[in-house]
Amino acid sequence: MGIINLCADSFSGDALTDPSLALARAGEMVAQGADIIDVGAESARTNRPAVTPGEELDRLAPFIREYRETALLSINTWRPAVAGPALALGGDILNDIGGLPTDENAALCARHGASLVIMHTVGEPKIPHTHVVYEDVMETLDGFFSRKIDLALRAGLPRDAIILDPGLDFAKRREANLSILKNLARLRKFGRPILLPVSRKTLIGEALGIANPAERDAGTVACLVAGLARGATIFRVHNVRAARQAIRILTAIARA
Repeated sequence: MGIINLCADSFSGDALTDPSLALARAGEMVAQGADIIDVGAESARTNRPAVTPGEELDRLAPFIREYRETALLSINTWRPAVAGPALALGGDILNDIGGLPTDENAALCARHGASLVIMHTVGEPKIPHTHVVYEDVMETLDGFFSRKIDLALRAGLPRDAIILDPGLDFAKRREANLSILKNLARLRKFGRPILLPVSRKTLIGEALGIANPAERDAGTVACLVAGLARGATIFRVHNVRAARQAIRILTAIARA
């Protein structure tokens, strides 16, 4: 899953505000091996102001309308007011970083025949939740995904349209993030694909002492290796070429 940030304040330094440049970048990612393009128009950084739903959709719509790549298109938003129109324009997946507080986004996906990424978090996006401490983060994820999957199913979304995201760096400190990576295989019991969006994240910077996110690609690949071994099947990344090569060689070794 290649990342396209249609905003000026992406944490990773790869922001694109021109839809034509973003479309060209998506084409490059597909050529490098991306199976999914994940496009978002608002930085998740909590030290940046939120944008209005209208502004977010204005950024997304030109890209979605002109998108012609063979890779699936994932819309990265948590607001139903943006998700509905964006899916109607042509999104295949809704990547919801809001933790599915209601069934509205699940119902929208069911209506438009789209898949839904359910991400674990605490509270509304764009608000810091770094104070949250977990007695057992995996137990918390177990309970959360059990409830949210049931919520989505009751909204009419088929089980095979659900993807799970443990929400690394969202309302989690370093030890909780590392514990999730270590114990990721526990989420396989839900029988749904596991998305690992760990690319260049703070947890890598903290572990390696690297302040610049653009310099965290080696650490990202290490996390992908750990995730693949523990059952992750979708990898959201900035550097598609490096990630694809790592996954291909690991797959070749496993099949030898």
